[in-house]
Amino acid sequence: MTQAVLAYAYRHPSAVLAAPDGPRLALATSGGTGPLGATAHPHFFTGALTAPAAAAAGLLAVADVAATRYHQPQRPVLLDPVVTANGDRLRFESFSACCGVYARLDVTAEGLAGAEPGHGTTNVDVNHPLREALSRIGSTDALRLSVGAEELAVTGPEGPLLEKKVPLPERWVRGFAETQVVAAGFDLRAELPAAEAVRFLRSLPRGGQAANGRGGSRGPVGWVLPGPGGRTLRPATRPAPGAVCLPGPERLTALQRVLRHALALRVYGPPVTAGAAPSASAWEVVLPAGMRLTLTLSPDVSRGFSGEGGVLTALTGGPSEADAELVSVLLAWEPRIDPAELAREAGLPVERVRAALVRLGTAGQVGYDTAEASYFHRRLPYHAGRAEADNPRLRAARALVAAGAVHRSGPIATVTVEDHEQRVRIAEDGRLSCTCLWWAKYRGGRGPCKHALAVTLTTTPEKQPTP
Repeated sequence: MTQAVLAYAYRHPSAVLAAPDGPRLALATSGGTGPLGATAHPHFFTGALTAPAAAAAGLLAVADVAATRYHQPQRPVLLDPVVTANGDRLRFESFSACCGVYARLDVTAEGLAGAEPGHGTTNVDVNHPLREALSRIGSTDALRLSVGAEELAVTGPEGPLLEKKVPLPERWVRGFAETQVVAAGFDLRAELPAAEAVRFLRSLPRGGQAANGRGGSRGPVGWVLPGPGGRTLRPATRPAPGAVCLPGPERLTALQRVLRHALALRVYGPPVTAGAAPSASAWEVVLPAGMRLTLTLSPDVSRGFSGEGGVLTALTGGPSEADAELVSVLLAWEPRIDPAELAREAGLPVERVRAALVRLGTAGQVGYDTAEASYFHRRLPYHAGRAEADNPRLRAARALVAAGAVHRSGPIATVTVEDHEQRVRIAEDGRLSCTCLWWAKYRGGRGPCKHALAVTLTTTPEKQPTP
């Protein structure tokens, strides 16, 4: 696996500090972006948390996911959460080291008192002393929050006092790109009231999570079925209409952090039919003051989001590449992106704007909020295009095209790979199928194979088939 080094540089460690007006959660920032471009230590917010205990527990849950490898009992890479300020809210995001769990805490305007949040994205330092301090925040405690410190720009030291350098697996970066594609296909399947939510989550197994943060989850792929009105959940042995996949229920352990604050549990998933393959799902705990903690699970414990292939079609060229450049100029750190409004501003059909948003998501510029069924703008501090450049299937497809391996005759394309051939069939609706083992195994459920991608790359944009 190709690895790069991600460097965090902070002016000070994050901490809960004593202050005349009450304790202050001071989150140090590193290497962010904002409306004016790159900023070494951006400041996004200073004010109070209206539900401090719930916010502290939610931030700890996001940090728990970042510090855990749910598949294979190995010591994970400790990555600092990402925070995005969208003008009316703060979003804290992380990925598990195995890339199979995505966590996000949304702190909306109702949960923040003081000046409005700024705009931008950065990493925040979450260290062990901070985690211990956050775990002691009680329901009666007051807590102020600062994300970055304005005064450091004037009175602080010139260089960072705290540096962290960690290897960053490329699949972790690609996972951020894939989750926004996956989540866009979810619908709300159940909403459990507080008591039922607590009962259900506490009934789930927790044995796959070790105390030292080393995951060992190997639970089977399971399913749950909503009861009448979607206000209860019961286990199911097989998929059925309305069911939600729950692969490796131990991966919801981080939600235990916020159970005492839970107001409801919302469950999201794609449409399911009898005999359907395992699918991703999202589990959202509704918290006081408009906050939400969401965990999105990959379709299998051993299956990270990085290999889902949902972005590959958008990365095979065509109009979306140029469209993405145009749409990116129109994004303005919006908490909710309206594709129809963007289409009007860009003078493009809505379908092309949606394809452009998928492409922008591969560079970390777009995320998806299942609760509001909308995209949001952020800029991850990673090199734009890394998800595209390092995707093995897309690299292989481009190599096949460069070698002249694709030959098309009507609805059948032949792709020569070393000493054998694969045949890609193009259906009347533009969908592709292939004779390779990848297609036989996944039937398109994990995106197109390299042969179908190669055929798409050799087709003119206006006539591109659908992998």
